[in-house]
Amino acid sequence: MATADSMNREFGAPPHPWPHRLALTTTGATFVLILAGGVVTNTGSGMAVPDWPNTFGHNMFLYPWSKMVGGIFYEHVHRLIASLVGSLTLTLAVLLWAFEPRHWLRGLGVAALIAVAVQGILGGLRVVLAQEALAIVHGAFAHAFFGLVAAIALFTSPSWRAPISVISSTDARRLRHLALFTTIGLYVQVGFGTLVTHRGAWLEAHLFFAALLSVAVILLGFRIVPGRSRWPELVRTTEILRALWVVQLILGLGAYVAKFHAAVLPVGAGLSLALPVSHRLTGGLMLIASLVLALRISRRTGWPGGARDSESLTPQVTA
Repeated sequence: MATADSMNREFGAPPHPWPHRLALTTTGATFVLILAGGVVTNTGSGMAVPDWPNTFGHNMFLYPWSKMVGGIFYEHVHRLIASLVGSLTLTLAVLLWAFEPRHWLRGLGVAALIAVAVQGILGGLRVVLAQEALAIVHGAFAHAFFGLVAAIALFTSPSWRAPISVISSTDARRLRHLALFTTIGLYVQVGFGTLVTHRGAWLEAHLFFAALLSVAVILLGFRIVPGRSRWPELVRTTEILRALWVVQLILGLGAYVAKFHAAVLPVGAGLSLALPVSHRLTGGLMLIASLVLALRISRRTGWPGGARDSESLTPQVTA
């Protein structure tokens, strides 16, 4: 098993703490940005500010707060938070390049920087071209970026650098496939949810995937049980995923009523906004929890190269 001394010799020095701290901060800021985007979408404020990158001809950062009312407030705050996330991502990429010895992780930092730039351009073009299709792509891509920065936070964490035992078995590979399926399925579900929000379309596909993913989450819960799991580091994340799934089902029902049956079952204005936005956020958190599970399982099973990182080389356990 790799020791702390051998890890330090391989990397030349103990890991610098700031890349991980900044990755966590960027992930949190991205969560707030997705919240703001959900408010913009569900209040119909996406075109409240008709120009970009300026705001009614003003420099975005100098627009008077006294004029930020109603939809203008929602959209402008969304832009300001997006600028903060962009700045954090740029700083994160620089820190990774300066302090991170793993070349592939430096590359992820650059990928995150490119992704946040693309996301900003998509948001701007949605305003300039007034294209709803761009709003749908913008909404779905936000969760891909969220997953990317969350993965960087995981890869820079002390727990990822800790020595592990690689497990090679049919059962382990099946668990890996289930976790990967759940993660991919959750991202597809985010895409269907974006279509339902913007166009009221693809509801049947959204509901079908909800049922399919419910089965997957339940199976993960059966496979990773507290006190009986071979991988105790997965238990907490699995429990979080299962709790989020229960909350998501309740929020999904509420969001459905708010969007399609508000006249039959009167829903207050506050709930009409809170339910779909919370549903979107919980779906994003489920995606992150499932992604963390999939990455940790992949690392423990030696695929796709996670266990080949020099800091995690340990003997294989075959079962």
